[in-house]
Amino acid sequence: MSRRAARPTTPTSCPCGHPRPYEKCCGRLHRGEAAAGTPEELMRSRYSAFAVRDEGYLLRTWHPRTRPPRVEFDPALRWTGLEIGETTEGTAFHTTGTVTFRARYTDGGRPDSLHEKSGFERLDGAWVYVDGTFIE
Repeated sequence: MSRRAARPTTPTSCPCGHPRPYEKCCGRLHRGEAAAGTPEELMRSRYSAFAVRDEGYLLRTWHPRTRPPRVEFDPALRWTGLEIGETTEGTAFHTTGTVTFRARYTDGGRPDSLHEKSGFERLDGAWVYVDGTFIE
């Protein structure tokens, strides 16, 4: 049902911005070998999932209350960088958290960015994305 995700083929830094190779960073979450321990880690792994077009991971980590039936990937859009701003709550003692971020991309070669404050909740012990508010 979901399309096969493109995977980086060289051990370069992860799309999320960490210097570790994708396979040892967000790739392990995408493959289900580990779970995100914080909303920030989930945010980074979801950004990477958009970058490598992993629809299955995005849907699995989206709260059922707000999850769309599918994720459409624009072939002209390329994610080029992630900057994490403020994070709130999201520790082992919290059930909610937020992450403010700026995601850079090119659309048909034209650079742009998305600035958002995302909300996360614990669902059955795992962090999931709930929704986001765009910031101008």
